[in-house]
Amino acid sequence: MSITATSSSASVVNDSPYTGSAANSDTSNEDEFTEIETLVIGAGPTGLGAATRLHQLGRSFIIADSAEAPGGLASTDITPQGFYFDVGGHVIFSHYAYFDDALHRALPNEEDWSTHQRVSYVRSAGNWVPYPYQNNVSQLPLDLRVKCVDGLLAAAEHRAQTAGQKPKNFDEWIVRNMGEGIADLFMRPYNFKVWGTPTYKMQCKWLGERVAAPNVRTVVKNALTMQTAGNWGPNATFKFPMKDGTGGIWTAVADKLPNERFRLGKSGEVRLVDGASKVVEFGDGRKVKYNNLVSTMALDGLLDLLDGGANEKVSVDRMKVAAKEGLVYSTTIVLGIGIRGQRPDRIGDKCWLYFPEDNAPFYRATIFSNYSPYNCPQADIKLPTLQKADPSLDYEKEPKEGPYWSLMLEVCQSSEKPVDLDTLMEETIRGAIATELMLPADEIVSLYERRFDHGYPTPSLGRDGALAQILPPLRDEFNIRSRGRFGSWKYECGNQDHSFMLGVEAVDNALFGTPEMTLHETDWVNGRRNIERRLL
Repeated sequence: MSITATSSSASVVNDSPYTGSAANSDTSNEDEFTEIETLVIGAGPTGLGAATRLHQLGRSFIIADSAEAPGGLASTDITPQGFYFDVGGHVIFSHYAYFDDALHRALPNEEDWSTHQRVSYVRSAGNWVPYPYQNNVSQLPLDLRVKCVDGLLAAAEHRAQTAGQKPKNFDEWIVRNMGEGIADLFMRPYNFKVWGTPTYKMQCKWLGERVAAPNVRTVVKNALTMQTAGNWGPNATFKFPMKDGTGGIWTAVADKLPNERFRLGKSGEVRLVDGASKVVEFGDGRKVKYNNLVSTMALDGLLDLLDGGANEKVSVDRMKVAAKEGLVYSTTIVLGIGIRGQRPDRIGDKCWLYFPEDNAPFYRATIFSNYSPYNCPQADIKLPTLQKADPSLDYEKEPKEGPYWSLMLEVCQSSEKPVDLDTLMEETIRGAIATELMLPADEIVSLYERRFDHGYPTPSLGRDGALAQILPPLRDEFNIRSRGRFGSWKYECGNQDHSFMLGVEAVDNALFGTPEMTLHETDWVNGRRNIERRLL
């Protein structure tokens, strides 16, 4: 599998709920040594994008993954009680016609999808501040509102006086665009909770459409009138699969590919990449000789497995040093809570919520049951209560019917932000009570926890320099295109649509020399509707 993922709780009944055709792929009759034009490592969105394009073009390929089912970091788990949880906060919005074609082919019916208007807030000073925070400080208490507006005005004055200067890091970008008030109340603490890295150690080239720079006049006007700003950003409207969570999308995409092209489980676990000979050895001892290799493994993990041969040993060693010095990542821990009862009015139609303050360990919470009624067991299912949200309260132990709703929460772990895994679930539930996501008497009927070693590829100050020393030599010396969320290590092109198209474009680059616009010109791609390629 392209990403290391460890289940840290016995609450996961099935890490790979996939039962499609590729799950039953049988390579037992293959020769020990296979030659193929293109080998794709990883069956997440990027690998499936590459495989989809290769199949469309009628080219020979194998797609391999150490997991038993496709999906990668876009898969979905099911708890023993029947609650679905994605392995992180995923929704569908798109910049590409080709991506839309692939999803429509996989899930073609209107009833396959639900469409949502984003309802998102930041929990700040005991208030729910509409997202984006910097445009809605009108909802803060007066003293904090004044602090934010004063910082915005000071930042605007400073920009006017230093028009030719550019920020050197993310922290300077924040202060220059938003001021010290918003920086201290939201941007600094929230981003540390997400990345596990201080903002002054991060670059700002990655921001693009991901962070809204506030309009000072609008913010001041709203602060005086107590109004809120409208929705912003590419995911203001988004889609979500009606059944099987995000992972269901990718198993459906995989089912449109030939079963015999898949190697999953041990037969897809990479042991060695012999770059000199262009041979990959897998966990079952079989070897595949390739002409082109599209790898979606984490870049640091790929380099650990890469043997460049005697002539290229210095080059590989140089890439490993660059990765160690310049590539930073954080670990993501996903926690899920299944709750008996009607969804409370205070939760309403909220989608996902941000938590910058230290009264909760999670940086984001998703009301996962709001995305689809099938993300929870149906109301007539009887489940026992595991505990009340406040574990000191008594509860009935007999199984009872629903209805049910659910929370999915995300926690970052890094060398600069340690996490006590033994107490994390307990702290998470306490944080949910402290932030009014839950009440002490709420009946918890399901608990889920899973840790992903590589969760976020950090846009660190040294990232671009490291990638410049790694990605081109991999391509030019070994014909390896390392792509995907951690394959190309660019968070700014790590959404599901980006990731899928990184695979598509890597194939076209390998076969035809076509430029990879998503990888190299992400802002350009995000600013338009990309219709150059079509699948249907």
